[in-house]
Amino acid sequence: MRVKICGITSYEDAMSAIDAGADALGFVFYPPSPRHITPEAAAAIIRRLPPFVEKVGLFVNEEAPAINAAARTSGITLAQIHFDAPDALFDALECPYVRVIRAQSPEDVNAHADEYRLVDAYCDAYGGMGKRLNLEWFEGVDCSKIILAGGLSPDNVEECLPYGFYALDVSSGVEASKGKKDPQKVGLFIAKAKA
Repeated sequence: MRVKICGITSYEDAMSAIDAGADALGFVFYPPSPRHITPEAAAAIIRRLPPFVEKVGLFVNEEAPAINAAARTSGITLAQIHFDAPDALFDALECPYVRVIRAQSPEDVNAHADEYRLVDAYCDAYGGMGKRLNLEWFEGVDCSKIILAGGLSPDNVEECLPYGFYALDVSSGVEASKGKKDPQKVGLFIAKAKA
């Protein structure tokens, strides 16, 4: 099971997650978020990281040129697109991307089933709200291309394992406070996800 630790705001939190076995780190380029980081600040962290760790930039309501510029500045390796964007935007991106499906019904989890996608619980705000999806929605679904997000924590991660998700994405569930990770929670979450 792959794990992404999202909402990274410091080098210390990044390395703590990597040392615990994280496969990917998420950087939130969305100013209203309490976990917001600028592309320049993310670059200062990313340039010091070891190789073979995916660096993911989270974008909300941005145009392709702004996403491309932020990707170049920060050094991210993947763009996570959290809004309903036209195909033209994805075609114009210069880096790999993953769509986010903000699921409101069981049918939504099958959207874009032919590609890897992140499935999160729908809420009016974007990302890190700790709202959980009903796991019953994934019964009988091929979850091998789904990155599950929303309301995950060390307390419930084991419930997700039987579904065969490609990866799990956690942010608020492993925090000491908004924007600051708790190394013990991070370590416990990753250990349980990879058990």
